[in-house]
Amino acid sequence: MSRSTCKVLYVSGEISPFVRVSSLADFMASFPQAMEDEGCEARIMMPKYGVINDRKFRLHDVLRLSDIEVPLKDKTDLLHVKVTALPSSKIQTYFLYNERYNKRSGLFIDMSHGDDYKGSAERVIFFNLGILETLQRLGWKPDIIHFHDWYAGLVPLLLKTVYADNAFFKDIRTFLTVHNVHRQGVFPLKSFTKLLPENLVEGLHIEDGKVVNMLFTGMKHVDTVSTTSEKYAGLISSDTPVSCGADKVLASRGMLPQGITNGLDGKQWNPSSDKLVKKKFDVERLDEKRENKKFLLESLNMPFEEETPLIGAMIHFDRFQGIDLLIESVDKLMELDLQLVIFGSGNKEVQSKLQALSKEHEGRIGLDFEFTDAGFHQLMASVDMLLIPGKSESCGMQQFFAMRYGAVPVVNAGGGISETIVGIDAQSDGSGFVFHDYTPESLVEKIGEALAVYGDQERWETLVKENMERRLTWKRSAKKYNQLYSELLERK
Repeated sequence: MSRSTCKVLYVSGEISPFVRVSSLADFMASFPQAMEDEGCEARIMMPKYGVINDRKFRLHDVLRLSDIEVPLKDKTDLLHVKVTALPSSKIQTYFLYNERYNKRSGLFIDMSHGDDYKGSAERVIFFNLGILETLQRLGWKPDIIHFHDWYAGLVPLLLKTVYADNAFFKDIRTFLTVHNVHRQGVFPLKSFTKLLPENLVEGLHIEDGKVVNMLFTGMKHVDTVSTTSEKYAGLISSDTPVSCGADKVLASRGMLPQGITNGLDGKQWNPSSDKLVKKKFDVERLDEKRENKKFLLESLNMPFEEETPLIGAMIHFDRFQGIDLLIESVDKLMELDLQLVIFGSGNKEVQSKLQALSKEHEGRIGLDFEFTDAGFHQLMASVDMLLIPGKSESCGMQQFFAMRYGAVPVVNAGGGISETIVGIDAQSDGSGFVFHDYTPESLVEKIGEALAVYGDQERWETLVKENMERRLTWKRSAKKYNQLYSELLERK
């Protein structure tokens, strides 16, 4: 597919390093560039949350992208757009904002307890309309609008209703990739009926006559659906707890999502050139990784014990990413010879529980609730193992970062992440440790197996070096997405 025939707009509610809630942010940090490398012309849009620092990320106003009129049912609001390049690439990234809707520092959902912020439905509607109005003002017409999770779930329906007679949008195709099926963007119906025309409201996915499900609305009207592993594609298409109801929506369309695993950008994630870590290192300089470990432990006021394995976890504090399982497992883990550091943010009650555990096991559990990009890189460069206990990861990105930085992943097999890890046991080598039951006993047992291998330093060092040298690029997956784009554009 040539550049001139494949223009793709990528839309997401989170992109690293600007905002990170889940692995979607890390996906979006590198996936658009991978598609550009395959010949697509990529541009990106996301909301301009108040938490995003304009100066830090060099966001700037563009005169011709100011005062864009966004038509609502009985009024018109003005949209402004800030622009920067996606770090480590030259891809134009557009941040859509309105002072009234976007001044608040948080996102659409209050991540401290998981509920919607008051007024978030209006912000979401404004953002979805703003995407299409911004394209018109730019005069840049994509062949495909590829949106991720629920954030732009209205766009396919808008194209079929409000913008159906607008020649600019003729023949634009839509593509949805589901990363977190449990995050669905559910908002009060009354906000949609207040702000949007009746013919659009009729096409919404409404639940219990009271709320609109943005993810399912997108699924009902989008042209193509994918997700980030074959296993996860099967899970969300079947009547399983993992699907969270998506199976019924997909079945009503006769759609089966394509599963394509994620990849790694070796430029962004390279321990030998990473400016965000204390000490750069590679397979020939693994001693420098120990210096990172020492630096991280000291920064968390923990003692550095060279022979004691350090296990890390980077988790958003919700019921899906495994923080509950980790907390239940802590007492048993503390019976083993290890130190544990947990980076994450979210539910305040979870933070309090973790602080109590850290105080109880002083010097053995370290915490960081900042969830910064620099902290993420330093964690990967410092730990010996990375624990990913999520109940049903679609694929994720952390295991790739861990392997690249010499941290051996320990993962739950509940989702598609197991497609990217070859399990290690006493008889055979692989790339990580996989536990199959979502229980403290299963997690602790697998950590124990990992510690046993860690005790064999020759075997452990071989494992670490093999992981660091694995080819984990986007190339194969990008080609698969490109093929889906071609098939989508060839449809009548």
